Amino acid sequence: MRELEKILLEDPYSMDKQNKDIFFKNYINKLTIHHYNNSKEYKKLINHLSYAIKKKNEINKIPFLPVRLFKELNLYSVKKDKIIKVLNSSGTSGNKTSKIYLDKINALNQVKVLQKIMNRMLGKERLPMLIIDRNIKNINRTNFNARVAAINGFSIFGRNHTFLLDENNNINYDELNKFLSRYGNSKFFIFGFTSFIFENLIEKLKMNKIKLDFKNAILLHGGGWKKLENKKISNKTFKKEISKKLNLKNVFNYYGLVEQTGSIFVECKCGYFIASNFSDVLIRDSNFNLLKNNQKGFLQLFSLLPTSYPGHNILTEDIGEIIQNAKCSCSMQGKRFLVHGRIEKAEIRGCSDAE
Repeated sequence: MRELEKILLEDPYSMDKQNKDIFFKNYINKLTIHHYNNSKEYKKLINHLSYAIKKKNEINKIPFLPVRLFKELNLYSVKKDKIIKVLNSSGTSGNKTSKIYLDKINALNQVKVLQKIMNRMLGKERLPMLIIDRNIKNINRTNFNARVAAINGFSIFGRNHTFLLDENNNINYDELNKFLSRYGNSKFFIFGFTSFIFENLIEKLKMNKIKLDFKNAILLHGGGWKKLENKKISNKTFKKEISKKLNLKNVFNYYGLVEQTGSIFVECKCGYFIASNFSDVLIRDSNFNLLKNNQKGFLQLFSLLPTSYPGHNILTEDIGEIIQNAKCSCSMQGKRFLVHGRIEKAEIRGCSDAE
C-alpha cells in the first residue's frame, strides 16, 4: 500500500490527531478488506460477526481479533509459498505460542518502520552495541521466538555486537571490559529484556571487575516485567537503581507484541509510551465497551504494517490507560499511554519470561 511509503518519509511522530484519525480510518478499513479477501480464517471470523465489510467505519467500529486467536489458528493472508518467516511468541513449557506468518514485503516494512522509530532515539549512525543476553548462534532464520527475533531485529541498529552473558548465563567480564575500554568514552547502545538487565546489570554486576561507567550509554529495554512485578520492582525503581549503580541516565522502556512486530511503542523521557504514525491505541472494558481517556482497561492496538497476516487490529490481554492532557515536554505527536501489566489470570507469556 503506497500510503505507507509516503509516511515513511516523515518524522515518525509528526502526524497530528485530526490527520491521523482520517488516515487510520482509511488505512485500517483497507487492511480489513485486504485480509477478508485473502485469509479464509479471517473471513470466517468476520462473517460470523455479521460485519458489513464494504462499509467504511471509524476504527473503533472495525472488528478486532483477540490476541489469543493467534495461538489457536493459522492466520495468514498470503499464499503459503510466499511465507519466508514464522515468528513465535515465547511461552511457558507446554503452552501454545502465537504464530505470525511473514512474507518478504511485510518483513521488510517491519524493518523500515522499526528503523524509523529507532533512528529518532539513537541517531542514524550505528552504535557499538552491548546485548544483555547470551550469543544468539545458529538461529533458525525461518522459525524463531520473540526474544531471539527482538535481539536479531534490534541488532541492525548496532555494530561491534558484544553479548554480556556466556553460555552459562554468567557475566563475561573480560568481554565487558574490552567493550567498555574500546567504546565507553563515546555513545553506545545497550539492549536487553527488562528482567535480564535487572538481574545482571543491577543484581549480579560487580563494579570492582569493570573499569568504566555507563554514562554514555543509551539503554533500550522491554518485556520481562512479570519477574520484576514479583520482586515489587516498578519502572521508576528500575530506572533509579540503574542510574545509581551505573550512572546510566538515558533509559527507555519499550512496549510491543510479536503480533505487531515493528510498530513498537517507545517510552519518552516523561515516562509515557507514545503511538507513532504507524500505530494507534484504544482502551476497552471487560465487556469490550470503549473507555474514555484516563480509564484503565484492555489495550486495543492498531498497526499499519500487517499485510501477510491479519494482525492490524488486535485486543491484547494487557491493561493500559490513555493519558489525556499529559504533562509532557516532548514535542512528539501521538497518544500518550501507560501499561499497567496483564490481567491476573492471563497465561504468562512474554519475550523474556521463558527460557
